[in-house]
Amino acid sequence: MMALFDSHCHVDEPKFDDDREDVLTRMAEAGVTRYAVIGSDMATSRHSADFAAAHPGCYAAIGIHPHEAKGFVEDDLQRLADWSKEEKVVAIGEIGLDYYYDLSPRETQMTVCEAQMELAWELSLPVAYHIRHQNMLDIMKRHKKHLTGGIIHCFSGSWEIAKEYLKLGYFISFAGPVTFKKAPKLQEAAVNVPLDRILIETDSPYLSPEPVRGRRNEPTN
Repeated sequence: MMALFDSHCHVDEPKFDDDREDVLTRMAEAGVTRYAVIGSDMATSRHSADFAAAHPGCYAAIGIHPHEAKGFVEDDLQRLADWSKEEKVVAIGEIGLDYYYDLSPRETQMTVCEAQMELAWELSLPVAYHIRHQNMLDIMKRHKKHLTGGIIHCFSGSWEIAKEYLKLGYFISFAGPVTFKKAPKLQEAAVNVPLDRILIETDSPYLSPEPVRGRRNEPTN
């Protein structure tokens, strides 16, 4: 059986509290032997790091999601730096911009994102990016001499946009939406991204693929 790596999931979150062990058993039986759990604020980042430490095959990314940027305080950067020294913490994330929901002010999102990018450069850690605005690519290009690589999480753009991220050294990670019938541009990107630059993820419990769309997602998918 081929061993698979779910590069971005949230099986440590409360939506799995009732049957987490069953979920972990199913994913192992399906060949998903490695996976990364991803923080979205300080509390979930700490939890993800602890979860990874307690589970074989699990790794953690720690960081502040753009939705949660409004809660950022300066001390958070030092805490993230301290936690990054733990063995199973392998990346900063998920960070980025989300101007679709605007759950944090845009200026705050930008400030918090760039502060965490600088932290990743200082620590020489890759970054897991949540991107819902073209400005993120502009920021990356502006700082391209310092980029430490990483993942474009749940890529949702076109092949033309994917090429820009590839030029900057990033891996492109595809999730459930690549299976959706009304996603021809995303499917074109998946066909064209070189195989050695593709990662797969579930983002579970979110973004279930066809034919289980509408149900809770899990790494088995």
